[in-house]
Amino acid sequence: MSDFSDTGEPRPTPGATQAWIGLMRAQRRVLQEIEADFKKAGLPPLSWYDVLWELAQADGGKLRPFEIESRTLLAQYNLSRLIDRLEREGFVRRETFDADGRGRWVVVTDEGRATRARMWQVYAASIEAHVGAKLSADDARELARLLAKLR
Repeated sequence: MSDFSDTGEPRPTPGATQAWIGLMRAQRRVLQEIEADFKKAGLPPLSWYDVLWELAQADGGKLRPFEIESRTLLAQYNLSRLIDRLEREGFVRRETFDADGRGRWVVVTDEGRATRARMWQVYAASIEAHVGAKLSADDARELARLLAKLR
């Protein structure tokens, strides 16, 4: 089979197509299971963890919204609403950093750090149950190696 259609446009090989479909289905399935585990434990969704993790890892526990966006998979319009919810819960606060008041930091609070730590307990167990328990250590390393090629 050619890598090009009759019109000369590129097309994926059957193997690449199968890999893509498998990757997307596996991602969706595992994310649904992890979200269900968080919900069962009475915890917020995974997107909250992602933002709190990035803030906790940042210098001074703070990032500008565009930095959070670039470090997560969240679109800007979703991120703005999520930051509003995190702020209402007391997990983050906004701080102004320039003279005209337009620049803002998003800063993780102690409560946000504690919530992220509680979420990690469930998240770690969920990763093990839905990924680690289904792959040998060698398979997991190989999968990580292959996925690194796509990044």
